[in-house]
Amino acid sequence: MATASTETVLGSLQERRAAKQNGRGGAARAMSELRRNPIALFGLALLVLLVLAAVFAGAIAPYSPTEISARDALQPPSWDHVMGTDNLGRDIFSRVLYGARISLRVGLISVGVGAVIGGLAGLISGYYRGWVDVVIMRLADVMLAFPRLLLALLISFVLGPSLTNVMIAVGVAAVPEYARLTRGSVLSARENLYVDAAHVVGCPDRIIMLRHVLPNVFAPLLVVATLGIAWAMLAAASLSFLGMGAQPPTPEWGAMLSDGRNFLRRAWWIVTFPGLAIMVTVLVINVVGDGLRDALDPRISD
Repeated sequence: MATASTETVLGSLQERRAAKQNGRGGAARAMSELRRNPIALFGLALLVLLVLAAVFAGAIAPYSPTEISARDALQPPSWDHVMGTDNLGRDIFSRVLYGARISLRVGLISVGVGAVIGGLAGLISGYYRGWVDVVIMRLADVMLAFPRLLLALLISFVLGPSLTNVMIAVGVAAVPEYARLTRGSVLSARENLYVDAAHVVGCPDRIIMLRHVLPNVFAPLLVVATLGIAWAMLAAASLSFLGMGAQPPTPEWGAMLSDGRNFLRRAWWIVTFPGLAIMVTVLVINVVGDGLRDALDPRISD
């Protein structure tokens, strides 16, 4: 019995060492593949510019995003207001810049909620299996029976209209996707020899899950989370457009679309520029996510 345990531990050490070397080599290969993808690099550069514009919106914006000026209402794009003004005389360019800060925060927090809750649920489900797996996956199936946006709308309606509740609703609606992805990866990772060795030497389950299993499922989770930011921002903008998210005078892109829809014939710029901001941001994040997927997936990289 002792000999078998010793062989298991020695074999696991060799497998663990090989896994670390492969992990370092895989990371280097992924970076090399990403550098060879000009579209992904271009998208990453645009995303960096977008993040910088959001962070330094206070220094870049020429006006306050909530400053009302009745005499400047519905002004078309000009040198004074490069994107025009809305029906209350607020500068659209300033509101779009501050809206980027809000939308990025919504996307990151929503994805964080979904990835943490779903990742932990999938980790527990795939590791313990049995009745725990059945219960968690059946709950995920019930949530998957609803379209994600409809589920987010339902949760937001129950919680009440606010930006915080939208972030919670969008994050919870994405939980089943992260749970199923993590579970599938964990079912494969837990069969590694070093996981059995950790059991032999008496490692607690939480240590095995967090230190030995979770790192092996992080790459696919990162790719899905990156792509999920774009969906979360789009979903939050949709809910804000319906009045369930950001409330006036918050300069959120979806709320700006909702405010300007009644002036579409007279002042096209009110909805055009926030709409373009949503389109470009979602497109850029998807391009970066696709680049990460191609770089981290060995089947594609090879």
